[in-house]
Amino acid sequence: MPKHHMSTEKAKDFKGTLKKLIKMLSKYKFVLIIVFLFAIGSTIFAIVGPKILGNATTELFNGLVSKINGGSGIDFGKIGSILIFLLCLYIISAIFSLVQGIIMNDVICKFSYDLRRKISEKIHKLPMKYFDKKQHGEVLSIVTNDVDNLANSLEQSATQVVTSVITLIGILIMMFSINVTMTIASLIILPISIILIGFVASKSQKYFKRQQDYLGHVNGEIEEMFSGHNVVKAFNAENKMINNFEKENTELYKAGWKSQFLSGLMHPIMTFVGNLGYVMVAILGGYMAINGRITVGNIQSFIQYNKQFTQPIAQFAQIANMIQSMIASAERIFDFLGEKEETYGKEKIDINKIKGNVEFEHVKFGYNPDQLVIKDFSAKVKAGQKVAIVGPTGAGKTTIVKLLMRFYNVNSGKISINGININDLDRDELRKIFGMVLQDTWLFNGPIMENLRYGKLDASDDEVIEAAKTANVHHYIQTLPEGYNMILNEETSNISGGQKQLLTIARAILADPKVLILDEATSSVDTRTEILIQEAMDRLMKGRTSFIIAHRLSTIKNADLILVMSEGDIIEQGTHEELIKENGFYAKLYNSQFEKNND
Repeated sequence: MPKHHMSTEKAKDFKGTLKKLIKMLSKYKFVLIIVFLFAIGSTIFAIVGPKILGNATTELFNGLVSKINGGSGIDFGKIGSILIFLLCLYIISAIFSLVQGIIMNDVICKFSYDLRRKISEKIHKLPMKYFDKKQHGEVLSIVTNDVDNLANSLEQSATQVVTSVITLIGILIMMFSINVTMTIASLIILPISIILIGFVASKSQKYFKRQQDYLGHVNGEIEEMFSGHNVVKAFNAENKMINNFEKENTELYKAGWKSQFLSGLMHPIMTFVGNLGYVMVAILGGYMAINGRITVGNIQSFIQYNKQFTQPIAQFAQIANMIQSMIASAERIFDFLGEKEETYGKEKIDINKIKGNVEFEHVKFGYNPDQLVIKDFSAKVKAGQKVAIVGPTGAGKTTIVKLLMRFYNVNSGKISINGININDLDRDELRKIFGMVLQDTWLFNGPIMENLRYGKLDASDDEVIEAAKTANVHHYIQTLPEGYNMILNEETSNISGGQKQLLTIARAILADPKVLILDEATSSVDTRTEILIQEAMDRLMKGRTSFIIAHRLSTIKNADLILVMSEGDIIEQGTHEELIKENGFYAKLYNSQFEKNND
């Protein structure tokens, strides 16, 4: 398995990522304003509560003192009115909190949906070379883990920031209104809190970033293990795979443990600091009450406010960690969304007027620009010609096909269809021209009917069935338990390789392309199925320009043009008879296969 570069750095551009996130959220700004207003209302009503409760305590205390001194005693009616008013405030606060929670949840769900839609659209716009250097599991981790982490963190932190600020300001106002001296004494703990929060937050960011990175690598390992489990078992590589996964998972555990440990330190540290302030206020408040400078109810209110004062500070600490994790995920998402997309021309064409003339002019290409695979490829193919591309492994046969489909762009040179440079064509227009049947068949989890209809999404059932008949696969489908409605499993292992090949041919027939690309490898099927596949391919190629990646040279004797490739260049071209007469590279290749077959 490939080794991965593990990043332990902080977010490369915290401010830039935050700006992008705010810009993306701006479409919900009016709804978010309502959310914040309700959050502010809920917080304010909750803050006022302790002061009113203190008034009730003062009334009760004064009533007890009055009764002891022979007065009228406790006024339960007044105390009752205060408590009912307090209950109404708390109910209103709860309603405001509930409403803002419901609205915020709706916003986050829409935001997540929009983000996943953008990622899905982006996947289809990225060039093949991006996926060559990325594990599929890492891309999946962005779509799932990073989006979930961003959404969940955003839902919790957005309103918490507002409520924490309002709570802190509100509590300060209420504390100052009760007693200035005690408030100043309480604020002594503030610098200590800020220093501790800053220190822990700065240490935790790199571990949150590392945790998200390793999570992507772990997902990549799992995806590889499941997709290649047959190979793993065949080569007794279970222990190697387990060890690889163990290494990745251990690193994820270490990063996760450190990030959560630092995050978990916040609460006990802030509780300890808060208790120091609580002790200070209790001593000072008792002294001032003895001297008659403050009422008992106000002492109670102040102690409650003092206890609550550290909560928004602790919340800031938690939010700081959450935001660090959130920005780390957002950065990965925005990096993905910012990847360079495939560029296509804008030229539209009438597909019916395309004849299928294809020309390669001095094409050069390398997956790595410094190492050319195709060094100087030139060829002219006339409409309706059957062109076979032959050569040893690594000669560049498949690469030519990828360039023709514009899965990759040429480094230099030009590929034209009907005289039009394929770089100038609109992507959809370009892909409509081609039909592909490759050795590596691709079918998806779903009914056979829908797999075939993939070639032409608006095709009727009758058209699909007709294409299946042409591809020699209709009879086979009818023998299946549910016929055309049979569900192919995720790995399409519930049908044979030969039948999968026939299904892909039927799909190509349904698409009715002008140019065909065929990988005619049939080495993995029996002779009878090979004959069926060959017949279906012959019907498919009739009247169409066809490019055949030839493996068995005996199957391409009747090709109109054979291009012989070696090390990225065309070294010979002509018909089968012409090339045999030349007694060159092709003749040696053909004779070696013929001798092998005779053996």
